[in-house]
Amino acid sequence: MTSFLPARRHIRTPTNSKTPHLDALKDAAPRPFWFDNQTAPEPCSALTADTTTDLVIIGGGYTGLWAALQAKENDPSLDVVLIEADTCGSAASGRNGGFCASSLTHGILNGIDRFENEMPELEKQGLANLDEIEAAVKHYGIDCDFQRSGELDVATEPWQLDELARSAMLAESLGHDVELLDAAETRAQVNSPTYLGSLFMPRSVAMLDPARLAWGLREACLELGVRIYEWTKALELDEARNGIEVRTPYGKVHAARGILATNGFPPLLKRLKNYIVPVYDYVLVTEPLTQAQLDSIGWQARQGVGDSANQFHYYRLTEDNRILWGGYDAIYYYGGPVRSELTLRPDTYAVLADHFFETFPQLAGVKFTHRWGGVIDTCSRFCPFVGTAMGGRLGYALGFTGLGVGATRFAAGALLDQLYGRYTDRSRLHLMNSKPLPLPPEPFRWIGIQLTRWSLNRADANSGRRNLWLRTLDRCGLGFDS
Repeated sequence: MTSFLPARRHIRTPTNSKTPHLDALKDAAPRPFWFDNQTAPEPCSALTADTTTDLVIIGGGYTGLWAALQAKENDPSLDVVLIEADTCGSAASGRNGGFCASSLTHGILNGIDRFENEMPELEKQGLANLDEIEAAVKHYGIDCDFQRSGELDVATEPWQLDELARSAMLAESLGHDVELLDAAETRAQVNSPTYLGSLFMPRSVAMLDPARLAWGLREACLELGVRIYEWTKALELDEARNGIEVRTPYGKVHAARGILATNGFPPLLKRLKNYIVPVYDYVLVTEPLTQAQLDSIGWQARQGVGDSANQFHYYRLTEDNRILWGGYDAIYYYGGPVRSELTLRPDTYAVLADHFFETFPQLAGVKFTHRWGGVIDTCSRFCPFVGTAMGGRLGYALGFTGLGVGATRFAAGALLDQLYGRYTDRSRLHLMNSKPLPLPPEPFRWIGIQLTRWSLNRADANSGRRNLWLRTLDRCGLGFDS
């Protein structure tokens, strides 16, 4: 859950190692908390021989796993092969914040800007999709700490209150349960001196353990007969007689149909390279809070929280009462590299820690145990798109922009509908039959992103007022409003 290169909150950034926030980082391990919190399943073997299948899925994150699961639910006789370069859930699906939202458009305001006429149907289907995720978790016995606890969107500056009121009105008209809370009511939910008010949507977001969800989906796929090959990188993707062919290091997969589900990694289909960019998001996790520390912040409903600045933070309690604190800096590196060393960024961790203690000064002395980051696949409309290639035999779903925990299931289902010629309520949506505007090549891409970042920074400093550049992006359909 993150915005796309948004603006900075104007909070002091510390400048020396004696400040408390830096001391809190000294023992933070540079790896995702979720992978340390439980034992990962034993990997499946790599593919070491040529094989033939009905459907091949490239990528073992949420998109690929939901696609495999739904394909077998739709037709148990279908032979499905899933290949993953690492292990299932090892990338974005296993290390995100665990916010499973009903929104398919990265928020109602972003959806209104782009799909206004379709929003009643989109919100209806999004809520139904979240219901279906909850039902699947129960049906397959997936132990992922799934809690339908909702989300609290908080205002930390006066100008954000009007935006929350607008969001509340729109959300209620679109079928959501909403509560608009004043400062005292908000602080009674989660106690921070920075809160001026909030919008609470109790049924629209679930909180969960993302790694355990990915591993649970993997196990469900195996139980249904999906053939999963881990440590199997797809090297080439080509059209072949009566289907497609995927080359891996030790064997080829020939399939009648295929799905490309590789998120922010460089796509094997060249036409997609101008539609997505890899953006890096960063996260901290604290040590478990004591009962006294929990009492000082309240948070009894355990809902997710996000603030309302252009550059927002997202945070939540884990099952063992740590606080996961992420967002704010969403970084695009020139040329769009995807490299492991870019998943660690000390400057961002220092700023995140500073913001944490300003939000919760009563937690002074709490230490962080984990710090990490990773790639988000971002597109110019900030919400997913699906499509087909190779004569309709290959499908793809990309562009989730950090809100894919829930939307991946919906997009995977719509993509399967398209691949197999099923005309359904979800496959007929304009959202699922349109693409974002392509992004410009470098250096214009990098220049545009940096200019946008600077402009959003100025907007946050000027009561949300958007300058000429941002207003131009809005008119061109490239603005962001989650």
